[in-house]
Amino acid sequence: MRMRTKLVLAQLPLVIALGLTIVIGSFVTVDLGRGSQTILRDNYRSVLGAERMKEAAERVDSGLAFASLGRHAQGLEQITEQEPRFEAELAAQEANITEAGEREATVRLRAAWTAYRASVDELVHVEDLHDRYFDALPKFLAVKAAADTVLALNQDAMSAKSDRAGELANRSNTWLITISLLGLVVAIVASSIITTRVLRPLSVLGQTARRLGEGDLVVRARVDSGDEIGEVARELNTMAEHLQKYRDSSLGDLLEAQLAAQATIDSLPDPVLVVALDGALRHANDAAETVLKTHAEQGLNGMATAEPEVRAVVEKLRLHVAGGHGAYVPKGLDEAVRVVASEGDRLLLPRAAPMYAEEGNVVGVTIVFQDVTRLHRFEELRNDLVATVAHEFRTPLTSLRMAVHMLAEEIVGPLTTKQAELVFAAREECDRLQSIVDELLDLSRIEADRVELHKSEQDPEELVSTAFEAQHSAATTKHVTLRSQLLPGMPKVEVDRERIGLVFANIISNAIHHGPANSTVTVRAKSVGDHVRFEVSDEGPGVPPEFREAIFDKYMRAPGAATGGAGLGLFIARENVRAHGGEIGISSEQPGTTIWFTVKAAAQAP
Repeated sequence: MRMRTKLVLAQLPLVIALGLTIVIGSFVTVDLGRGSQTILRDNYRSVLGAERMKEAAERVDSGLAFASLGRHAQGLEQITEQEPRFEAELAAQEANITEAGEREATVRLRAAWTAYRASVDELVHVEDLHDRYFDALPKFLAVKAAADTVLALNQDAMSAKSDRAGELANRSNTWLITISLLGLVVAIVASSIITTRVLRPLSVLGQTARRLGEGDLVVRARVDSGDEIGEVARELNTMAEHLQKYRDSSLGDLLEAQLAAQATIDSLPDPVLVVALDGALRHANDAAETVLKTHAEQGLNGMATAEPEVRAVVEKLRLHVAGGHGAYVPKGLDEAVRVVASEGDRLLLPRAAPMYAEEGNVVGVTIVFQDVTRLHRFEELRNDLVATVAHEFRTPLTSLRMAVHMLAEEIVGPLTTKQAELVFAAREECDRLQSIVDELLDLSRIEADRVELHKSEQDPEELVSTAFEAQHSAATTKHVTLRSQLLPGMPKVEVDRERIGLVFANIISNAIHHGPANSTVTVRAKSVGDHVRFEVSDEGPGVPPEFREAIFDKYMRAPGAATGGAGLGLFIARENVRAHGGEIGISSEQPGTTIWFTVKAAAQAP
């Protein structure tokens, strides 16, 4: 049976109840109409005839009275006119006998009328009726009494039939309402039951689809129906069977791949943690259990006690990935966390990658702690070596610079033109070597955390002016114009004058070297909240996007950069800015590059 047929059958009880109500109402209406017709047919005609007979008899009596008063012609005419009317109504009454006793009353009426008419016919031929009129009066009264009897019989019958019709109407109305309500209740109940039975398979389909969506591929839709819902249920079961076969066929491969992946993770020498977005620890490899002293069964709570610093890093990386920022890549070895181990302290550099579900949403984060202990030791050895070499190189370099300076100033004697050119070239190279040595020594102090800041309130315009004076010679040689565009009324800054001067020197020197001849290097400043932002812009070729993040790293040189220096200027500038609690960055258009940094503004006096 098709679904449309079932839905029609579900509404059939309501249609039957409505039809039954219409039929019963029709019968009641017809019955009431039949009662009214009976009253009209049986009694109303008799009542009307009795009234007309009384009127005709009265007119005959009036004609007889006219004749007795001397108006014989007028009275005879009226009598002659009314007698046939009475006779016609009496004949109709005799043919419409419907009530008990009506026949006897009609017979009496006929006898009284016959007697009265014979008396009238006799009197109309008498010349002097003055004394004879009252002879016929009793017979006239007998006719009226007989007509009143017929009238009363029919009127009483009409009243009784009207009462019975009212009672019948009330009973019919009660039965009609009762049967209609009962039929409506039965129809609603029957329709609800049928509709529920029709729609029950839809509920089964919904529950089956929900359980299939939850991964229960064993469930089946038990719908024994030949309609459209049954077809959908069979198709759904077929789909579930195919999915189950697919999962059964690939489950072994998936388990094997999972075990292989888990074995690979467990074999890694670096600690690896798999953390859900809610912070639950899903897996920890052998290295994590050994180094971080954590287990998947214990979760991250045990780590909070044993390694609180590592626990804080895990929470930071989890929030980073959960916030939709993607993978976390450390910016340098300074982000490594120290872990106490039996063989000595170990430095672990954390990095994180999101884990995705089949739907594409992030469900967790994988955190790898890369062991950079040896790398950090090599870095320390290299920094120590660089510092030692730079420090040892400084004394002979000072002597060499002094000797070259004395030669250039011709203190020990005059020089030829060729000798002067060689001495000036040597002095420039000595200055470049001195700059490299100074950068290496600054680097060693920064790496050893021996940078001490002596902060004081400084005027931004004065800082920029001092920086321009220090770079005036280099700018003149390169034919570069130094321009300050500081707005008046800039707040003072709380900085170490020497260290911020070194920041300006490195950035402005870098702008001069990378800008073309006859170009301009511009310095601007503006207030940004409780900080002051300095910007140094040049008109050089710009920095490619792929090198903008790494431009502040140690020994970094952008492609096409001029030779000279150790590539530490921007790194030293960044570390000094960070030591002041500020930020530094780069925005580059081609041509042109702007390097900016921020320092905290000095507190304003109330």
